[in-house]
Amino acid sequence: MKFEERHLAQLAAVVDVGGVTEAASMLGMSQPAVSRTLSNMEKRLGEPLFIPGRRPLTPTPIARQLAAHGKVILEASRKASQAVQSFQRGTKGVVKIGGVPFFMDAFISRMIGEFQTGFPDIRVDQSYGNVPELQAAIRTNQLDLAICPMALMQADDGFEFIEILPGRNVIACRAGHPLLRRRRHNPKDLLQFPWITPLPGSPLLADLHTILLSIGVSEIAIRYSGGSLLSVLNYLEETDALTVLPHSVIFAFRHSGKVRVLPVQIPQPARSLGIIHMKGGPSIPAAAKLSDHIHTKFKDLRHLILRHENSVVWGG
Repeated sequence: MKFEERHLAQLAAVVDVGGVTEAASMLGMSQPAVSRTLSNMEKRLGEPLFIPGRRPLTPTPIARQLAAHGKVILEASRKASQAVQSFQRGTKGVVKIGGVPFFMDAFISRMIGEFQTGFPDIRVDQSYGNVPELQAAIRTNQLDLAICPMALMQADDGFEFIEILPGRNVIACRAGHPLLRRRRHNPKDLLQFPWITPLPGSPLLADLHTILLSIGVSEIAIRYSGGSLLSVLNYLEETDALTVLPHSVIFAFRHSGKVRVLPVQIPQPARSLGIIHMKGGPSIPAAAKLSDHIHTKFKDLRHLILRHENSVVWGG
């Protein structure tokens, strides 16, 4: 004998609250509709579901067994409704975010932690990549959004780009670097020291070549390459090497006092750091909340980063 799941759920509701009217109200149904369900079930069973004359309604042994199965269905339905409501409110779910390594390590991972203190039921899956890989991952729904530097003219092919920070590169060195003791700097001074090159595929690598062209050279002494942000900073602190980094990354580690900006004017990239996602893509409310959080945090940071930049006495 087979019973429909919705009928078992209705029986479970009646057993749970002890009355047909109360159960109908809980289920959002009419009292006659629930009464018909119980009557039809009794006809199929050939025996009553409730002991006659008892108030509140007292289920028979078979009714208790059937109601136990219906309760599982009710609970699953309740959880499904809660899941839908949480998803729509953006308070629960999984957000897949990717980004260029240096910015993810310097800023975004901390912002994700701050975000999750307010939304502990949102899981965030973070990955790394450069712009082409990140765009490909968003197109194939492997990522919901990405943080990367991009020229505004690149934000096409169905992507939306939200700027969060203007691009600004600097030459970085350790706090006790010999060049910091000079009052003025000649770009040729940069050739006296070894260099750390950015990760392959990073826009910073192209920026380094632009810097070299601006001082009329094509090669420098490469001492170290391909490291993570932490490894680059650790290496920088122990040597007289130089490297090109976004100014905001130096700002993020300003309290350590171990890495400084070398006050040399260099060519600047025509791009900004921003959040990208697909235009008209699937709506992920939790991803939108995380995106808004990151955007707001950078609004608060922009004037502090600019103040830090203005504190550097730029040489020639």
